[in-house]
This record gives sequence, structure tokens and C-alpha cells, in this order.
Amino acid sequence: MPFHVLTGAFVHESNTFKKGETSLQDFRDDVLDLGQAAIDRFGDVNDELAGFLDAGRAAGWKVTHTVSAHATPGAVVSQEAFDHIAGIICDAAAEHRTTLDGILLSLHGSMVPSFCEDGEGELLRRLRAIVGPDMPIAVTLDLHAMVTPAMVEQAQILVSYKTYPHVDMRQIGRQAGDLLDATMRGAVKPRTLRVHVPMLDEANAGRTDVPETAALYAAAAAHEAEPGILAVSINAGFSEADITEMGPTVLVTHDKGHEARAAEIASGLARRIWDGRGKVANTFLTPDQAAAEARDFDPAQGPLVIADYADNPGAGAYGDATALLQALLKAGAAPGAFAPMIDPEAAAILHRHKVGDIVTLEIGGKCDPTFGGGPLRLTGEIVHLSDGTYTGDGPILGGITHSFGPTAVLRVQGIDILLVTLPGQMLDLQQVRTFGIEPARLRFLVVKSMQHFRAAFEPVSGKVIVCDTGALATPQAHLRPYARVRRPVWPLDKDASFPLP
Repeated sequence: MPFHVLTGAFVHESNTFKKGETSLQDFRDDVLDLGQAAIDRFGDVNDELAGFLDAGRAAGWKVTHTVSAHATPGAVVSQEAFDHIAGIICDAAAEHRTTLDGILLSLHGSMVPSFCEDGEGELLRRLRAIVGPDMPIAVTLDLHAMVTPAMVEQAQILVSYKTYPHVDMRQIGRQAGDLLDATMRGAVKPRTLRVHVPMLDEANAGRTDVPETAALYAAAAAHEAEPGILAVSINAGFSEADITEMGPTVLVTHDKGHEARAAEIASGLARRIWDGRGKVANTFLTPDQAAAEARDFDPAQGPLVIADYADNPGAGAYGDATALLQALLKAGAAPGAFAPMIDPEAAAILHRHKVGDIVTLEIGGKCDPTFGGGPLRLTGEIVHLSDGTYTGDGPILGGITHSFGPTAVLRVQGIDILLVTLPGQMLDLQQVRTFGIEPARLRFLVVKSMQHFRAAFEPVSGKVIVCDTGALATPQAHLRPYARVRRPVWPLDKDASFPLP
């Protein structure tokens, strides 16, 4: 009889400093696909589910896929949303309990529901109550996971991405699936060891284009070739989620009898993270500095790409900060583009007009003007209107269709502003080209993203710079009111120390 494996994806990165909650409708607006619909959408693209299915085909499993649920990073997940999606997975586990041999899940690792600090640990606890203590459970995690003790207690196998920008999702899904298969066959008896580092996050947030940080992931991959070492994961953490267990972790999933070597590996990598805590690669420019560079930039080799780091929707920021746009307009830096400005109200107003109309309205700064600036009253020409649907063709989103919802491009003083309804960070060139914005024709292009943009946008750029607009995901962590994280912690407490066990 083939092994019967239950699969599912429940992914959210929760910014606990953001107002409101991430609702069930937010998941529906992004991804909430059941069973075969999820397989049809994600079964042959760069997604963990595709890797799960690759492993299943190679091993001859029977796969029951429950749900693929993703929402753009944002505020804490509402109890309604959590219970609904977790319930789909748990109900399926209960229904198939007597025939199941294993469970394989794609999670993030930094999901914070409104009613507890550890969404992944809570989901795994609910599953364990259904399937018992012995059924093998394998989990894939984002590189920015905040891994709790509960997570490693409830799942035997945890495997995290090793790239940032994240381009190895399918590969990691396949690795986790292969380890689950070996466990079900009795070839290995895995457990996962965890070492936590008292920092808000790794110095470069896990950037694998920074040599010192990339070396950590190379070392992790090399250790996986050792006897009895099944997976080594370095989780950079997520400094926008204030929970007790926040911070970087090193995980070593190992076979029985290899506990001592696993502990050596985890401790050694954790010490390297700690020792590199002050080595930040980014140079953060102010909005005025970035605007001045944009104004004077020669785009002969491609546009200047400006990352609006602090207003990254992918870190749960509001995506409507205006400080950088205001500085660019003041500097007269055109021709350029600004993508996206998440402003459902402005997008709706523009959709009551037609292409070519001249419209005056307030743009951005409506969610929390204290982070990144208030609304700007601007007059411009509508140059594009659409339903916001796009299909990626780059390293991260290739072949995957998403939507910004009702979308407009407003040209103000030679700057094309992409105004969208639904949140999303810049990951793929089709997120601008679909809406008539061609980077090759620009002096500069602003992208609201910290790092993921580099996979698609850096190759077509003349230069990349990074701007701190003072928005919710600002690198100045002391501006956020942390209350739950265990203290002392670097860099909030300069006297923090790291005594290894």
C-alpha cells in the first residue's frame, strides 16, 4: 500500500505593531484555494506544494491536499481566520486519521494570531491532539521564521528556506518531503534541536547576497552532508513581530543517535550569528538623499532602483508612506515610477474616471501618518486603469497569478504612481510592466520591498539604493514599542550577552 500523506499550506507573517487584524477576507483576497484548485495553481511552480508533489510522485504516495492559504504580511491574524483555516487542515486529519502515514505542511514560522503568540505551534498542537504523538509531521518554514520550542516539540522535521530573496521554495518542499518519506519507511527517526539567539533578527535579515550571511547558509548546506544530519536551518527572525520567543534560531533536524553532533552544529552557527550582530550591509538613505541621487542619476545602464525598505508590505508595513514620493516630487527627479502605493480609497476614486482624465486627490498616508508621512494632495493624469491582475515571470513569482485589485497609474510631474487596492510587495517585473510601467524608460523606480525585489529588479537596474522612510518596518527598531520580547536583546540592549548552553 502506498503511504497516505496529508498536505497543507497556512502562511502568514504577522506584524504585531500594525493596527487591526488580518481577516479571513484578506486570505480570500490573496490565496485561499482548496484541494485540487490549489494543486492546479501551485503544483508546478516555485512553491512548496510543488516540491511536496515532486516527492510524492517519486515515492508513490497518495496525497490529500487540504488547503493553500496565504495572506500578504500584515496585522495579527483574526481568530475567525485562524480557526477556519486551521480547521480545514485539522478536520481533514480527523477524517483520514485511520489511513494517514504522515503530514507535510508549508508554514511561515512568524504567524501571530490575535489570541496567542505562536500560530504555527498552536496549529501543530491541534494536529497532535488528533493524530497522536508518533505520526511523523514535516514542516517547511520561511527563512524569517521565529521558531518556538512548541514548534520543534510538535513536529519532528523542520526545513527552512536557504535563500533571501526566496527562490528555493520548491527545492525546500522536496527536501522536507524526502525526509518525511524516509521517516515513514523507518530509515530515519528524526528530531529537531533548536538554539535561540538573543537578537531581534540576524544583522542582515538573512540576506544571501551578503557574503558573511551567505556563508552561514553555505555552512548549513554543507553540514547536511554529514552522517545523521538531515536538515540544518538558519532562521533570521522577524523584528516586526513582538513575541516572547522572537529572534534568530538555528535548527538541526537529526537522526536518532546524532544528538551531540547536532548540538555542536547548532551552537557553532548560532555563535556566528551573534558575532556578526553589528555587521549591517545596507546603507540607509533619507528620503531627501535618495531623491537627490535619483535626480542626478544617469540611467544609461538601467534605472536607479530605490527600495522603500521601511514601507515594505512584505514586512507588514502599510505600503502607503509618502515621505519618499514627496521628496522625489520636490527634487524634480522625473522620469520615474513609484510602486506600489496601497490606497484603496484613491484607487476607487480614479476608477470613477477614464484614462486621460486630469484628477486632483489625496494619495497615501492614511493608515498611520506617524510612520512615513501623511496624505499628499496631488494633481495628475490617469494613464492606466485595470483590475490589477498580473502573472509573474521572474524567479519568485514565475507562473503564479495574483491581483492588486482595482489598480490605476497616475502620472504626476513625470512620475508614474501605481495605486493599488490590495497589498503586496514588489517581487516581479510583471507587477509594473502589466500596468504600462517599463523600467528601461525610467530614470528611477521606487519599489516597496526590503530585499525580495532584488531577484527580478536588480538585473535590470543601473544601481540599487535603500531608503529608510521612517515607516512601520524601519530598521530603527527602537522606534517600535516592544513589550513582549525577552530582555535583554540586541540591539535594544547593548549589554545583551549570549551564553551558549
